[in-house]
Amino acid sequence: MGHPVPEGACKPATQDVDPVAADQTECHSMDHSTMDHSATEHGQMEGMNHSTMGHDGMQATGQDPVEHETADHGTVDHGAMDHGAMDMAIPDAPPPASAGSGPPRAADAIWGADAMRASREALRVEAGGMTTFWLQGDRLEYRARAGDDGYLWDVQGYYGGDLDKFWFKSEGEGALGESLESAEVQGLWSHAIGPWWDLQMGIRQDLTGPERTHAVVGVQGLAPYMFEVDAAAFLSTKGDLTARVEAELDQRITQRLILQPRAELNVSAQDVPELGIGAGVDSVEVGLRLRYEIAREIAPYIGVEQEWKVGTSADYARLEDEDPSVTNYVVGVRFWF
Repeated sequence: MGHPVPEGACKPATQDVDPVAADQTECHSMDHSTMDHSATEHGQMEGMNHSTMGHDGMQATGQDPVEHETADHGTVDHGAMDHGAMDMAIPDAPPPASAGSGPPRAADAIWGADAMRASREALRVEAGGMTTFWLQGDRLEYRARAGDDGYLWDVQGYYGGDLDKFWFKSEGEGALGESLESAEVQGLWSHAIGPWWDLQMGIRQDLTGPERTHAVVGVQGLAPYMFEVDAAAFLSTKGDLTARVEAELDQRITQRLILQPRAELNVSAQDVPELGIGAGVDSVEVGLRLRYEIAREIAPYIGVEQEWKVGTSADYARLEDEDPSVTNYVVGVRFWF
């Protein structure tokens, strides 16, 4: 929008001179200091007729004319505009029924069934329905404690797809220079019963003491607040019914430094004197480990763990000249691949 030109500021253009060029040459030496800028007050501009402002010259330069006649600049109230209403919100309602009403394989009509068959197979192999092998050494550690120092392993892994897997687990412990105190292996079929939980059933074989084989049924998964839980019940070939619940939680201090509290509870439905197990709560373990991830797949750690034999199990431990309460200072490594 130009300034209004005072009378006599420009020489009139002759008929032989292009009016646009005349405006550009004759008015080039305009003295803007003599112009009356009071007419540019916003209140006076509202009544201006933009159709008389000489926009016809724009057509001579190839520019499209602007239809100012239909623009009412005085009626636009920018202060009343609700810019907050312009924010896009994600709807909470479910998608409409029509969203899934199309044919299940509409692409066949365009590309052909043969071409899409190969594409679907590639998608299934690359993005779903795959079999995966995973192995984790959750605890491989040396244990310093009163008396003879010891060691412990706790390894698990699986092979399978999204819904069904074969799980294998092994754990055991012992004192340095002595025979194993306990050792077991498990083979389990695992089926997903939800986004966060697997139902597991199979067999457990004890490798020390009076050897026993157990039927196993349990669940494993992620509880609220990110607790990793593994709970199982065991029925032995001798009719002994026992159960074990393990829970751990990863608390990130930094991207690589992680503090992990862990708890384990063992219970029994009856006394098993030959195994040193009493009815009710058999043992409780509570530990705290601090690990550093050199890489995501390998992380050394240090920590402390307290073990208690409880009730009748504590009495059995004393009869064997064992301490029912043991503190272990541990150093170990956790890995997975």
